[in-house]
Amino acid sequence: MKAIAISRPGGPEVLTVVERPLPEPARGEVRVTVRATAVNRADLLQRMGAYPAPADSPPDIPGLEIAGEVDAVGAGVERLAIGDRVFGLLGGGGYAEAAVTHERALAKMPAGMSFEEAAAVPEAFITAHDAMVTRAGLAGGEIMLVHAVGSGVGTAAVQLGRALGAFVIGTARTADKLERAKPLGLDAGIVAEGGSFAKAVKALAPAGADVVLELVGGKYVDEDLEAVAALGRIVLIGLMAGARTEVDLSRVLRKRVSIIGTVLRARPLEEKIAAMRAFEAQVVPLFARGKLAPVIDTVMSLDQAAEAHARMASNVGFGKIVLRT
Repeated sequence: MKAIAISRPGGPEVLTVVERPLPEPARGEVRVTVRATAVNRADLLQRMGAYPAPADSPPDIPGLEIAGEVDAVGAGVERLAIGDRVFGLLGGGGYAEAAVTHERALAKMPAGMSFEEAAAVPEAFITAHDAMVTRAGLAGGEIMLVHAVGSGVGTAAVQLGRALGAFVIGTARTADKLERAKPLGLDAGIVAEGGSFAKAVKALAPAGADVVLELVGGKYVDEDLEAVAALGRIVLIGLMAGARTEVDLSRVLRKRVSIIGTVLRARPLEEKIAAMRAFEAQVVPLFARGKLAPVIDTVMSLDQAAEAHARMASNVGFGKIVLRT
């Protein structure tokens, strides 16, 4: 099979087309003919040598999500059959014409959804749903602050917030991305100039935001502590602005704030399966009913993986970058 491999740590140019043996499913696993995959920040970090793949994944083939058709099943597989159209999560290896994963890490695609659309869903929507609902316990009527609303997770969180009945405030670096997020369910937008947004949040919600989805990290976290409500929950998802910062811990005490860290790729298989099962039960039906839709920035061929990585690093896109195999 054809795949895209990381030849050495470095820039997008280190991504090369290679031929690899077709993987065989073990017990409980299925093999999927990959029709499309998508690009994530974790792929860029892995390419640079900063985020090694889990031990059970290919060490040099990135790709955390796939959409395609089941073409082989291992012993003990019960939920899926050859020919099923599926999408879901991997620890890595998605930039290839075929991949194997546990059957319970996949869900059946809704009728009418294309493979390109399906590939743009799993990482963004599972991450957002797990953070908002499972970790933060977002309830209808609450106020949610979402950073980087133009990202894959950001666009997913805005839509899920609307579906759950929350008031969604979002931040972005440009007004254009905020405007593009409004049809998705963004109630109010803030251009976070210089990483400052707390005063603007308080102007919109004097008591503060009940839930904050922190996709930026760095000094945003101290601003979050100013912007969050008493008994609020800050879910730390991304660290684009850095892994270290200085915060005012007295705000944590006074407001009784919960700061929750979460990561999807490095979780044990059983935790990934639990997140996937919640997604299949609570989120996939909303796609089938037209309440949610993937947001795609651009679709490229698998051979254009280096170009796709460069586009993601530029931060000019809105939504997911999809690679068609």
